[in-house]
Amino acid sequence: MPLTLHLGTDDLTRCRFAVSPLCQTHEALRMLRRPDRHAFHRDWLRRVRDIVAGLDLVELWLFIPRKGGYTPDFLGPPPRTPNASFEEELAQMRATDPAMARTELARSLACTPGAAASPYGRAALEDPAGTVRRLADLTERAWHALLAPDWPRHQALLDADIAYRSRQLADGGLEALFGDLHPEIEWADDTLTLRMYADLKEAQGPDGRGVLLMPSVFVRPDVVSGFARPWQPTVIYPARGAGGPPTGAAPAEAPTALARLLGPHRAAVLVGLDGPASTTTLANRHGLAPSSVSSHLSVLREAGLLVSHRQGQYVLYERTALGDALAAGAR
Repeated sequence: MPLTLHLGTDDLTRCRFAVSPLCQTHEALRMLRRPDRHAFHRDWLRRVRDIVAGLDLVELWLFIPRKGGYTPDFLGPPPRTPNASFEEELAQMRATDPAMARTELARSLACTPGAAASPYGRAALEDPAGTVRRLADLTERAWHALLAPDWPRHQALLDADIAYRSRQLADGGLEALFGDLHPEIEWADDTLTLRMYADLKEAQGPDGRGVLLMPSVFVRPDVVSGFARPWQPTVIYPARGAGGPPTGAAPAEAPTALARLLGPHRAAVLVGLDGPASTTTLANRHGLAPSSVSSHLSVLREAGLLVSHRQGQYVLYERTALGDALAAGAR
């Protein structure tokens, strides 16, 4: 039976979005541990391969088990503000109550046979306060090595996703918002259903606190939901334009009629633009020179099929309603 979260009247007024650099750091590390996600993030993995090899994160890996395991919630507590800085979130993590940390550490260790009896596992449970400090130090190291250099680009994608979802909410309400988050999420009768989860004893209802929605660069193709108290129920879903098609999958091919109308490369750029993307991302995706992609994007924008907007130092492109209709009708 799938997990269901019923949202009462108070919950509906307390659903919110947030961007969490701390959560993104741990989702990136979780992705490294889960080969089933690798195919969707091959470009990033290729760029950081040597950096990852030089990081000693053994103790942190112990609490990021492979698929199906539990990661302590205090490693990525829900951000208190929509755009908290990494430093603010890390300070919140460092302030974790040791008793709560020990409970979550023990639950995580139980997911891996023999982990609790290992030297790191025993040390973690004997000194949870010290473990929180060490894990925070390792998280900070991972952030600076793996995410901080690219964070403006990641933040631009996440902010663009939230802007898009906000428009969905304004135009079509919660049905439009939740109905498009992920194929494994359904919304009906004031109930959010996550089909990828079985009922869990630890599952908590929103209970008037609403649900926190966080787009993620690294969670594709999954969706993640957090349940343990005292944290607000959270759904972490793939941001539009983050990640790519799985390894070996070609970009969407434009139908012959649309290719004749727009030209093959221009039509392919339009059909493949399912989420906000930069010129460089599209050039890599379609195997074209950035100058050629820039020219195609300019023509498509002038025709009213795309819009562009600046997010930080990046310019992102996405389809307009007319572009969506043309791309959908061509499929």
